[in-house]
Amino acid sequence: MSDEIWKRREIDSPCVKICTIHPTERICIGCLRSVEEIAGWGRMTPEERRAIMAELPQRAPRLSRRRGGRAARLAPPEG
Repeated sequence: MSDEIWKRREIDSPCVKICTIHPTERICIGCLRSVEEIAGWGRMTPEERRAIMAELPQRAPRLSRRRGGRAARLAPPEG
């Protein structure tokens, strides 16, 4: 049996199976999509998906700005 029957002719999902929503930016740290984009992906047109895919690289810097967490709480105060 061929795998051909399981292939779909639509743009691939950007999902990398690291499904965690950033608490401040509200985007997935794996694929960079919003919860709304992830939920609606299957109902979007190929054009809508392409538009989102084109925006994703510009979202990555939003996650690298995060400062805090355990390391920040344990660091000695500056000054």
